[in-house]
Amino acid sequence: MASIAKKATPPGTDDVTIGRREAAATTEDWSGEESKPKKGSVISLIRPENATKSTTKGIQYMPRAQTRHPLDPLSAAEIVVAIATVRAAGATPEVRDSMRFVEVVLLEPDKQVVALADAYFFPPFQPSLLPRTRGGSMIPRDLPPRLARLVVYNKKSNETSVWIVQLSEVHAATRGGHHRGKVISSKVIPDVQPPMDAVEYAECEAVVKEYPPFVDAMKKRGIEDMDLVMVDAWCVGYYGERDAPSRRLAKPLIFCRTESDCPMENGYARPVDGIHVLVDMQNMVLIEFEDRKLVPLPPADPLRNYTPGETRGGVDRSDVKPLQISQPEGPSFRVNGRYVEWQKWNFRIGFTPREGLVIHSVAYVDGSRGRRPIAHRLSFVEMVVPYGDPNEPHYRKNAFDAGEDGLGKNAHSLKKGCDCLGSMKYFDAHFTDFTGGVETIENCVCMHEEDHGILWKHQDWRTGLAEVRRSRRLTVSFVCTVANYEYGFYWHFYQASWKIDCTVI
Repeated sequence: MASIAKKATPPGTDDVTIGRREAAATTEDWSGEESKPKKGSVISLIRPENATKSTTKGIQYMPRAQTRHPLDPLSAAEIVVAIATVRAAGATPEVRDSMRFVEVVLLEPDKQVVALADAYFFPPFQPSLLPRTRGGSMIPRDLPPRLARLVVYNKKSNETSVWIVQLSEVHAATRGGHHRGKVISSKVIPDVQPPMDAVEYAECEAVVKEYPPFVDAMKKRGIEDMDLVMVDAWCVGYYGERDAPSRRLAKPLIFCRTESDCPMENGYARPVDGIHVLVDMQNMVLIEFEDRKLVPLPPADPLRNYTPGETRGGVDRSDVKPLQISQPEGPSFRVNGRYVEWQKWNFRIGFTPREGLVIHSVAYVDGSRGRRPIAHRLSFVEMVVPYGDPNEPHYRKNAFDAGEDGLGKNAHSLKKGCDCLGSMKYFDAHFTDFTGGVETIENCVCMHEEDHGILWKHQDWRTGLAEVRRSRRLTVSFVCTVANYEYGFYWHFYQASWKIDCTVI
């Protein structure tokens, strides 16, 4: 299961020093709407009172322990609260029933809020991230409330809207859906369509396979069993006014499996070409159909399936001996919630349904220079696959696998001993489904150490003496499948550098 950030232990005097020769720290309450800071400097987030007004000289005010860092992904409870809040804001029961929830994610805060949290609310407590101010050290009592960003599709009106909902710890953790959040803003975005959902994919496939002319077209190609037929809904893209986003349209592609009893049958090896289909996804109606050309089906390839060699008439390798990875003293990394420390590197693990793995606040502890910020936010924001074939229907196949399908929503639940080796740390992810429920992918992010050969070596040619050091790297990864594409994303942190690899199968 995902690690939930543990309640932070207030820093001691060694961590946060309040000058006893100066006025005591002034606390700040963010509970009121009028107390929210405007965008600006870190100072504006603290806004201390005049130190001379304080009557508590020499007293050290400890920050209130926070349970969720401002950059932590939304918990399942927070997603429930956000959805309940938006539903309650619907003007009528009809509007509420028409809402479909495409995405519910954390609205990431400004850098100033992150610096404030890392300085006083979460270990390793780094007050040096904030500038010193006149009148002594100032410690706020609370962080600004967490916000959720929701993309909502109204199936009845065919409108897409973006909502911002304010959450709080008490809403999400203790009262669940009984105590809703607060709508900060909502806006209808004209002339757009949000990504299609797996629910729509399934409905589209059923509609097409039940259409009598389509069934007849399959029979002309020798396909009698409709259970073998696969219908993949593709976004129409934009090639003219007929494709205008005022309608929610899909142009499905057709494939056919050859075995009904093989759970790992690769139906994508046998495309069914020559058929034009257009589906209205809002009303789930097939609006155009044309059997244009009788294209022969590709022959069944015995190596097409993702199954062991014995089941395909072949033989698997038998000359690979077991390789054991052992760390008897455990891994060298340390994890506190989603905060990771390893070999002078430190960062936070995030996750979104669109991008998948997100790495926040990457920094390196550089000797006397202290903590050096390296990157504020790292992720893959898009993965585009342009097919480049000028023939129908392939010229339309320009898959935006992140924006249209979601790399994170299609992430795998990783398995110990196969996806990762050694001493692993896993992280879960929570998403909304199309109707407003919550789905959890367990173990969708894996973190582990790997031996990486020689870091450096030198031998003195006069004495024959040598020194050598092994290299080690920390790998943070996730794997997803979009239709017939597997994507493996691997972020590598080295003792001397870092890099990212993306593997596509």
